Parts: sequence; C-alpha cells; structure tokens
Amino acid sequence: MKTTNGKPTLKPFEKWNIDQLKTEFQLRRRDTLPLLETWITSPLIPLAEDIRRAVLSLQEFLRKNVDFWNEEELKFKFIGPLISMIRFDSEEYSAFLDRKLPAELNGEKITGIVDFMVATGKVEPQEPFFFLHEYKKERGANNDPLGQLLIAMYAAQTLNAQKHPLYGCYVVGRNWFFVVLEGKDYAVSDAFVSTQEDVFQIMAILQQAKAYIEEILAARQ
Repeated sequence: MKTTNGKPTLKPFEKWNIDQLKTEFQLRRRDTLPLLETWITSPLIPLAEDIRRAVLSLQEFLRKNVDFWNEEELKFKFIGPLISMIRFDSEEYSAFLDRKLPAELNGEKITGIVDFMVATGKVEPQEPFFFLHEYKKERGANNDPLGQLLIAMYAAQTLNAQKHPLYGCYVVGRNWFFVVLEGKDYAVSDAFVSTQEDVFQIMAILQQAKAYIEEILAARQ
C-alpha cells in the first residue's frame, strides 16, 4: 500500500489487479463455487420470436465487427442493446452506468467508477447486487478486467448492510466471464462466446441475476 504524507492511500479501481487483491484483502480464488455453477447453468429462457430475431441480428452485427470496435463501440453497439432486453429496472432497483462507488477499505476511503451496476435506488445506487465491468476489446487490453471487477464488488460488499453474495461479469471482446464473490471467496466461469450459441445462455444467466435480486428483496418483506 502506498503512502501520501505518511497516510496510507489506496489506488482507484482501475489500478487494481488480482494479485494485489489477494495481498491487500485476502480475496481467495476458488476453482468454482456452488453458487457460480448454479448460476451459469441457468435454464434457457423462452424468447418471443421477435426477441430471438433481434438477438440473432445483434449477434451477426457483433460477429462482423468485434475485431474492429473499441471499448465504447462494443458497449454502445452490442452490450448495451443486449442488456436492455433484460430490463434491469423496477420500483425497487435500477441499472446505473458510470457511477462512483465510494467505500472504506482497510480504514481508508476510496472511490472508483463502475461501468454498470444493478442496485437499489433511483437517483443514486444504494445497495449493489450485480456488476458488469470493463468492456474490453480483445486486442490491446493492457490492464486486469477481473481485478477491476473484483475491487468494485468487494467495495460494494463492505457497503451492504445485509450481506449477500455479489454477482458480476466482465467482457473481453466476444467473451463473457461470470464471477461470484461470496465472503472473501470468488470463482470465475469459463468464457461464454457471444458470437456463438452461447449468446442465449448469456441472456439466461443475466435473467437469472435479475431473479436473484428479486428473491433477495422479496425475502425481506
């Protein structure tokens, strides 16, 4: 940990990697976790024919262009439209983009920008549940998207008054990786390839994340 004027400081989210998370916060990578296995094997959801055609059209657009898009183009032209089909918004929770997430880790207040999170609240995110981070292109990536996702998830864990597992995803070009953080244990799925039939499993996993959020909130009523 670096110091400034004798006081410890923590790097912003985008500067973290998984080795540093292990050293600083003792986060432990597991080969798998039961919660992750259950999540990524979610049954396919039935899609109306117009939705299915829209997904296939979006997938074909990705297939032809993913090698040329930068991060913002990948986000705007594929990830955003796909995520919007899930509708991560309700009276109790909302999807937030490019929001600051302040937290206190090891006695120091830090903050970082989270690309996408689903949390309670309408104006400002309050209790986070799901994160999607780092819309990285496949060539030229020079940082650690898993580390950046995990530091955001761990920061959120410290904020949540009622502890529950956190679900996340990071995207590297056409490849989607799903992550569960349970306490200080985390596990990462193999890649789901959005230019292949996996695109429908990706949608099922995202839909199940929404179902998990609603189950957690319903249990409190």
